[in-house]
Amino acid sequence: MFNLDQLAAFVSVVDLGSFTAAADKVGLTQPAVSLQVKLLEQRLGVKLIERVGRRAQPSPAGLDLLAHARRIIEVCSIAEEAMTPFREGSVGRVRIGSGGTASIHLLPRAIAVAKKRMPDLEIIVRVGNIDEILRDLEANALDLAVVALPASGRSLEVEPFHEDELLAVAPKGSVMPEGGPDVEFMKAKTLLLYEGGNTRRATNEWFEAGGVNPEPAMEFGSVEAIKELVAAGLGWSILPEMALRRDKSDQLVTSPLKPRLVRQLGIVLRRDKHLTKGLREIIKSLREFPKTELTT
Repeated sequence: MFNLDQLAAFVSVVDLGSFTAAADKVGLTQPAVSLQVKLLEQRLGVKLIERVGRRAQPSPAGLDLLAHARRIIEVCSIAEEAMTPFREGSVGRVRIGSGGTASIHLLPRAIAVAKKRMPDLEIIVRVGNIDEILRDLEANALDLAVVALPASGRSLEVEPFHEDELLAVAPKGSVMPEGGPDVEFMKAKTLLLYEGGNTRRATNEWFEAGGVNPEPAMEFGSVEAIKELVAAGLGWSILPEMALRRDKSDQLVTSPLKPRLVRQLGIVLRRDKHLTKGLREIIKSLREFPKTELTT
């Protein structure tokens, strides 16, 4: 393989006509530059520099190599220049794994804040269930995960950053009991529940704490689908508050449960993950989410 230092030394000697002048230009000693050229000649098996009087000039082989050497050095210089924004942290890529609700109702705001600070930051969001996301995170196929807790893994670090209350959701015109619906009230309803994941686990635990094993009429993997069905009058549900703030708010009735039910969202990273500037900006934006949420 060509050695860039050797090629640069060779070009400098040809351009300046002197090993001593080339050494002064690159900040090396004259013997060091001579060694670089000698090693290059040994690598290629040809004589590259000839002395004409006191001036060093390229041999016929050196003349032929010179054009190639200049192109190689120029391409490498362009490649190094392309790395400058990454070294300075002005560009980069962050791969985020998340559940469906957070990817729709939480991540867009956090991403928008991060993009204001780093407009050239590339952000990729992958939506999946928590087991898939954590598996990809441990395999370093993702840089960061935003999931409902608990989340665990031997190589993972978890930071809770946001509490999201789970609310009873009913069709418009429904009457909620004073103080919120309890387990006995909810078990009598036609239930449309989210299937799987920590949100469903928390919902089941809420029912079970009241001595009831929930038996939903239908289960879905999409909070948005459940909202549509509840709005159509097909049943009641228990859904995250963050998914109930804007769309369909005029077609739904919501209420805290009795007792209240809160899920915690967490930022999950590999313990050994190198925190690039882009990744730090995303984490900062997520940590700010509870504050920005209160003012919007």
